[in-house]
Amino acid sequence: MPVSEVVYQRELTLSAEEFIDVLNRSTLAERRPVDDAGRIQDMLQNANLIVTARLDGKLIGISRALTDFAFCTYLSDLAVDKDHQKKGIGVRLISETKRQSPKAKLILLAAPAAVNYYPKTGMTQFSHCFLLDDVNDLKLKV
Repeated sequence: MPVSEVVYQRELTLSAEEFIDVLNRSTLAERRPVDDAGRIQDMLQNANLIVTARLDGKLIGISRALTDFAFCTYLSDLAVDKDHQKKGIGVRLISETKRQSPKAKLILLAAPAAVNYYPKTGMTQFSHCFLLDDVNDLKLKV
């Protein structure tokens, strides 16, 4: 019996159910609103670069990004099914995402458990990042 190959491709649409399933099979579900299918659907609908990894048609990995294709690509979600991790799928998803937007810098915020993973891929760690969850936290001068 021939060994199946992982197929990497850009997909224009993906169902919330399929995305939630792979998030649950990865470690990313604990930091994503997997119990809110409407919000997940919005995340998919508003992303403009989705690259998938499929094995025999089953989604086993995903890169979900937002990009202008000219200056920056924010890789918001990188998820690989736990049963398929440590096989190069994550780095291949990063590679395929970057190939789709070659002029743009690829940027991501690492999950705490993945901070040591990204330097091994050849990505440069950058310490000048800031986060704002609530607009009321801004200190405005009036």
